[in-house]
Amino acid sequence: MATRQTHKAYLKVSAVLVMLFGPIFFLGTMASTSEPIRFSADLLAWPIDGAQTYDHPDTRFVGALAGGFLLGWGALIWRLSGDIFDAAPEAVRKAVVTGFLAWFVLDSAGSITSGHGSNALFNILVLLAFVGPLWRPATET
Repeated sequence: MATRQTHKAYLKVSAVLVMLFGPIFFLGTMASTSEPIRFSADLLAWPIDGAQTYDHPDTRFVGALAGGFLLGWGALIWRLSGDIFDAAPEAVRKAVVTGFLAWFVLDSAGSITSGHGSNALFNILVLLAFVGPLWRPATET
């Protein structure tokens, strides 16, 4: 079982993982730097076949919004991993896990209803990576 210190450190890992997606989406707003997000969309809409593009201005706009939300969500998790965690470690753990579960359910449902069920399978791996040892309460030490 993980300790509170392990949880605190893993919150920072989770924050960085979430924040990394923000710049990838932001880069997708410009044609010259959109390949990382285009490839990500192609990968997550398995199989990799080049069918996913990031060319439409509406797609780029939604990507800009998503990138901002992801960067902000990651920054929030980072901040929660500091003195807020020290004051209420179990409440922070539950809040972050709840946030990841909410993302997982809606993102996976939307992926399935939009015809990209393969992303729901990828989401399982992402959820496991982002939550890591936070699934269970920490030991007191």
